[in-house]
Amino acid sequence: MQKMTPTEYGELVKKASPNSRSYRTIPMAFLVGGFICALGEGLRTLYLSWGLQEDVAGGLVSVTLIFLSVLCTGLNLYDNLAKYAGAGTLVPITGFANAVASPTLEFKQEGMVLGMGAKMFTIAGPVILYGVLASFIYGAILWVFRG
Repeated sequence: MQKMTPTEYGELVKKASPNSRSYRTIPMAFLVGGFICALGEGLRTLYLSWGLQEDVAGGLVSVTLIFLSVLCTGLNLYDNLAKYAGAGTLVPITGFANAVASPTLEFKQEGMVLGMGAKMFTIAGPVILYGVLASFIYGAILWVFRG
């Protein structure tokens, strides 16, 4: 087998890679991500109009967006939306809920514990672990220097 030069490899990759359609994907990501954020703001306004306190309304918005994201993932709507919206579906709370729910659904045939339970945090697990560990370290640093 003959070795490829970096130039030959670059040309091979260019042939195999599809052209980016950023003229379409960027506006779609902006519109869908903006819609998800506007939906969150609309829910917040609704919950505040019901007389809920700010922090309770904010928590309820988070729970509602997570529920809707997981529901759409389970109905296979979230993945179809992501094909058109790209990064717009990665709005933090909905994208994170989708990242937890997707592997769960994929491995449900393997059972509740070894399938759904074990695979639930395959994608999101490192993010959760890093967040908890980083918050512990930052909290310890603050405690030492303020304490």
